[in-house]
Amino acid sequence: MELINKSHPEEFILLGFADHPWLQLPLFIILLITYPMAMMGNIAIILVSKLDPRLHSPMYFFLTNLSFLDMCYMTSTVPQMLFNLGTSKKTIRYMGCAVQLYFFHIMGGTECLLLAVMSFDRYVAICKPLHYALIMKRPICILLVTTVWLSGMIYAVSEATITLQLPLCGRNTLDHLLCEIPVLIKTACGEKGANELTLSVVCIFFLAVPLCLILISYACIGHAVFKIKSLEGRKKAFGTCSSHLIVVFLFYGPAISMYLQPPSSISRDQPKFMALFYGVVTPALNPFIYTLRNKDVKGALGNLMRSVFTCK
Repeated sequence: MELINKSHPEEFILLGFADHPWLQLPLFIILLITYPMAMMGNIAIILVSKLDPRLHSPMYFFLTNLSFLDMCYMTSTVPQMLFNLGTSKKTIRYMGCAVQLYFFHIMGGTECLLLAVMSFDRYVAICKPLHYALIMKRPICILLVTTVWLSGMIYAVSEATITLQLPLCGRNTLDHLLCEIPVLIKTACGEKGANELTLSVVCIFFLAVPLCLILISYACIGHAVFKIKSLEGRKKAFGTCSSHLIVVFLFYGPAISMYLQPPSSISRDQPKFMALFYGVVTPALNPFIYTLRNKDVKGALGNLMRSVFTCK
């Protein structure tokens, strides 16, 4: 199967918030501030996780992967959004749209599974503490992360390739801020029921199943935490797990509302707000959620800053 449709248009017009022009300047300013802040926050988490020996644990290995993933996730869309919002040109080349489609969904699919792996890590740490070092050995952590990334790539390449084969019948207007599978399916002409069904089935495995596993993990964690007699130990367990749960609900909520319904039934503005939420808001908030609610990361950041200023 060819990766792209030979009868494609030269470029797509991204309407964005053309019917709400007053939103474009505030959104441009928010993205202009949020993007560099999120990049710096995620880079800081990666640095402290690598440089501080106290953070050389499976939890921070997975967090480092999440930070790197979020940087790639935002970079696949935000620069192009800024260009379209800041200029009168609201277009994207077809090849640029295809590349964005692949990368955006690789990162999205990988994050769905990585959050589930992170919940499994917390489950083992709290519910099976005596077996934690044995279960979450370095080779196993690397294998889990590799599997997650490969699964995300397989999902994105297969779904995006199938979507790019759909006939567009000369249509080159996307009522969206970026190139995304449900919107391209909705824009296509002809029979697309098979594409909608395939997307729904695949997204059950990438959204509904991981979310159920996360909720089961945290139900077990909650039961185990209430058995901890030490108030300090209980607070630390709740602090670590609550950060992860906040990220889970911020990411899965909008993604489920977008992907677990037929693209033909999606309302006009829903894809734009949902994509901003799981593609920009959640990756931007992740470093701050994990640092503000985690004493170890805050301590490591403080030590890093002190060492930098001391060297100067």
